[in-house]
Amino acid sequence: MDERVERVDGQDRVLGVVSRREAIREGWLHRVAVTVCRDEHGRILVHRRSEQVSRFPGLYEVEVGGAADVGESYEQAAARELAEELGIRALPRLLFTLINRSGLSPHWLGVHEAVVPDAVIPDPGEVAWHGWLTEPELGSALLEWRFTPDSQEVFSRYLAIRTAQS
Repeated sequence: MDERVERVDGQDRVLGVVSRREAIREGWLHRVAVTVCRDEHGRILVHRRSEQVSRFPGLYEVEVGGAADVGESYEQAAARELAEELGIRALPRLLFTLINRSGLSPHWLGVHEAVVPDAVIPDPGEVAWHGWLTEPELGSALLEWRFTPDSQEVFSRYLAIRTAQS
């Protein structure tokens, strides 16, 4: 069954409810929530998407997440996606939102951060491989591996925010 999402405008205000497939096909803005996961040592979780997923199969990704359900906040969607994809309960902290035009269709992207245990149990239907990389290792991997279209921008903005906060 196709997910139902809220179609939103350029200011992230709800216009109505549509199917995600329709939002992608028509290029309508909708909401997606992702989380950059760190462990207690500061390493970042990187994963390779399963070959069975419909969007970007086999590509590496810096963040974990998916579309926000109808009536769900970015934080609620991010927490739900962490539970579904990694089998963990965490309280992700919203860092920033942006209109992402680098994917299959434009969407509002809510980027979060969460410190999670390094013993995650990924859903094999979603995640084919995962590992923990230091920031320099991830910087190198972004140049060498095939990542999802938004991974570079998310990681760059994420590092800028972390640098500004320290």
